[in-house]
Amino acid sequence: MKREHDVASAHPYMPTGAPEIRAEMLKEVGADTLEDLVSDIPEKFRFRGKMNIPEPLLSESDLKRHVESIMVRNISCADYTSFLGAGCYRHYVPAVCDEINSRAEFLTAYVGDTYSDHGKMQAFFEYCSLMAELLEMDVVSYTTFDGGQAACSALRMALKITGRKKLLVPATINPEVLSQLRDYSGHLAEIITIDRHPETAGMELEVLDRELDNQTAAVYIENPSYLGFLELNAGKISDLAHSRGALFVVGADPISLGVITPPATYGADIVCGDIQSLGLHMHYGGGCAGYIATPDEERFIASYPTYIYGITRARDDSGFGWGRALNWRTSHGSREKANEYMGTAAGLWAITAAVYLALMGPQGMKETGATILARTEYARRILGEIKGVRSNLIRAPHFREVVVNFDNTGCSTAAVNRSLLGHGIFGGKDLSGDFPWLGQSALYCFTEATTADDIDRLAEALDQILNSREGN
Repeated sequence: MKREHDVASAHPYMPTGAPEIRAEMLKEVGADTLEDLVSDIPEKFRFRGKMNIPEPLLSESDLKRHVESIMVRNISCADYTSFLGAGCYRHYVPAVCDEINSRAEFLTAYVGDTYSDHGKMQAFFEYCSLMAELLEMDVVSYTTFDGGQAACSALRMALKITGRKKLLVPATINPEVLSQLRDYSGHLAEIITIDRHPETAGMELEVLDRELDNQTAAVYIENPSYLGFLELNAGKISDLAHSRGALFVVGADPISLGVITPPATYGADIVCGDIQSLGLHMHYGGGCAGYIATPDEERFIASYPTYIYGITRARDDSGFGWGRALNWRTSHGSREKANEYMGTAAGLWAITAAVYLALMGPQGMKETGATILARTEYARRILGEIKGVRSNLIRAPHFREVVVNFDNTGCSTAAVNRSLLGHGIFGGKDLSGDFPWLGQSALYCFTEATTADDIDRLAEALDQILNSREGN
């Protein structure tokens, strides 16, 4: 006999809220009313009355119309030309990346456990293999939440491996990564920023040499740096770190490695970074996902906080299988004994990055990197020709990003960015708060998706803003 329920008072998205069903659920847990479920919460912590929030939209079409009316007020990079970077970049995303990562077996099958795996473990293994080839490293981790977490986890690994309590990082480090690092490891280690060279902005070697001691666990650099320049003394920094028994950890964006020497070749023990540049849309600040890579040595592998995917031959020799190795290291293997907490939210982006790398191949990565280098150098030159603008504050090769200074124009970076909006342009990231020594400067980003016409239009807009009536 079909049971009839009073669904008239139930929320359309929560059918179990019907009175009869609710009564059955309460009876099952031994409660008479919903109030019984929260009776142990002190009265002073409980809200009485009606919350000041909008009434619910019970119709799906009404809800869709409401959300779209809010979203239409946004201005996206499809509407304006964007020169924003600083950790999240507008690279070109091939259509096949979205085609593959939206497949149900990848998009919805959780993580890749045996109860839900539909090829995800092999996909993760292929991602790790492709990244290892690009990085010239042996082992690559499952993805972390973002590149910042990857850097923090890599430096935590260094603390554990060496048993030391000191970390040295550059003064030009991404300020968001530095903030994360202080939260992650500030209670475990002393974190010291090393002064920059006055011309190249790289690590000042004399200061580094002075700070290195027998308590230094690791020296960390970003190459390319947060400010876009390349660290010209990376090999010397590696030698100095190793001479004192410290590890050398390098943050590197994989999109650069088609044209820039991989950190492993100049002595990096651990390489880390974000894979957002490998086929991931910006998604209002991310898809972001981090990677960690090391040599195939027990001291490193035992310290990984994330999954490591391996391959093995089937017992009957009929093929291969894929699975997790040494799962005890992770919080999924043992929360009490894990190296660090890990999550699984970014796994889909590993598959996306694998699609991107497989599609591009070595030649595609080389051509993309060369295009970015060319766009960056063209922008440095043409912006530096604008009266009052300086684009050569840092005398080193740059990749993708350039510091543009407005001190001699009489305009603040914030004012310039506001005026650029009137030209349909998102200007660079304002650096005046994070790096006062740069004065009124912005970090401008130029990727393979940035055309020469885009750069010309930016230069014309800046010239008009700074050197015409608009700038007065």
